Amino acid sequence: MVSVADAIERLDALAATPPLARLATAFAAAGRELALVGGSVRDAFLGRPLTDLDLTTDARPDETLALVGPLATTTWEIGREFGTIGALVADQRVEITTYRADAYDGATRKPVVAFGDELEGDLRRRDFGVNAMALRLPDPAAGAGRPVLVDPGGGLDGLLAGVLDTPGDPAVSFGDDPLRMLRAARFVAQLGFRVADRVEAAMRAMAPSLGIVSAERIADELAKLLRADDPVPGVRLMVDTGIAEIVLPEVPALRFEADEHAHHKDVYEHTLTVLRQAVDLEAARGLPGAPDLVLRLAALLHDVGKPATKRVEGRVVSFHHHDAVGAKLATKRLRALRFDNDTVASVSRLVELHLRFFGYSDQGWTDAAVRRYVRDAGDELERLHILTRADVTTRNRRKAERLEFAYDDLERRIAELREREELDAVRPDLDGRDIMRILGLPPGREVGEAYRFLLDLRLDEGPLAPEDAERRLRAWWASRS
Repeated sequence: MVSVADAIERLDALAATPPLARLATAFAAAGRELALVGGSVRDAFLGRPLTDLDLTTDARPDETLALVGPLATTTWEIGREFGTIGALVADQRVEITTYRADAYDGATRKPVVAFGDELEGDLRRRDFGVNAMALRLPDPAAGAGRPVLVDPGGGLDGLLAGVLDTPGDPAVSFGDDPLRMLRAARFVAQLGFRVADRVEAAMRAMAPSLGIVSAERIADELAKLLRADDPVPGVRLMVDTGIAEIVLPEVPALRFEADEHAHHKDVYEHTLTVLRQAVDLEAARGLPGAPDLVLRLAALLHDVGKPATKRVEGRVVSFHHHDAVGAKLATKRLRALRFDNDTVASVSRLVELHLRFFGYSDQGWTDAAVRRYVRDAGDELERLHILTRADVTTRNRRKAERLEFAYDDLERRIAELREREELDAVRPDLDGRDIMRILGLPPGREVGEAYRFLLDLRLDEGPLAPEDAERRLRAWWASRS
């Protein structure tokens, strides 16, 4: 958070940049209003980079396009139906939307567009006060003074207090679009704010209405939340208000009832710790593509198989095979949310493999076991390294150090085997054509079985000379026949 004076100075400087100055001059000459709105105004006060330039105007889309066209390198009209015209002006991407006074159809939650004529009215229909501030741009050519901050929803007060509130009655706002409740959790994660008491109360009361929002819109908001620097406060708000029961019920299900006889780690709190530790390790290890949605989904869902597999014997609680069960549950939930196939497959694989390492420090692994670990992880190996390390949340310092040392040793052995054996490209010592030639087989199922035999042999014993591989293949074939 920067001082108000510094934020105003940042906004003044932004308004004077060529893209905004040229647009302001053109709109003023046509007798139209133009204002910078939303995230960039908010971020000026938060000290964040001012990247997204969203503007709003009383001009209708056709007129906006006519005014912007001569100034732009290119324009696009994908959002024209909703009043938005995009353009590239002086190498800066901008989007200009006509004042809105829309409502929602009550069934699909798609906006029914109605254009408005007043900036204040447009701002009051926005989701939260911190996003409902605007900077009215003067005409630079006329020397019409400095930009003016317009804040009918108390957004600046909310920013200064670190409180997320709606411009009007939250029940009305969430009734217009229930997705705004999930968006509140996202902003809590992204901005580090808390929600106003009346907003939290409305979220608790209206959480079931999220059931009418499309899976795609929910998944998009959930992904943005999880990519935040610290997604945990957003997840907590989802669970505490009942939103998670609608959009991700496997997570609140981790809050087991207290059992005075059988003791086990609080799985829900453990999960949030794993998520936070995964985020920290992602940054520390320089994971490509960070913030990594796949890793964070896997951290959030890695133990979702525990409720279904919980067994109590005396004072001991067990969750046998929760990794396999959890992988299936994660797949089912992510498909229901319409995540893409690659994301679903990667998250499911990580959940399935997240327990594979534990026990390594007690019994050690052969080189064959290390090769299989790498083979089974495939492209998810680096994510699996992070998830497995993040999954250590014990308060027993000696145990934590032992597990850290063991995983350091495993990564060292992987590196040594990779250097010695080109571990990332493990293949049988003979390929399919060799198999067909040696055994006199046509293409088919038996060639695949022979290939898998040779792959297992390669994993168990490392590289073999071609003549040794052929001898072992012939012996296997003879015993099989």
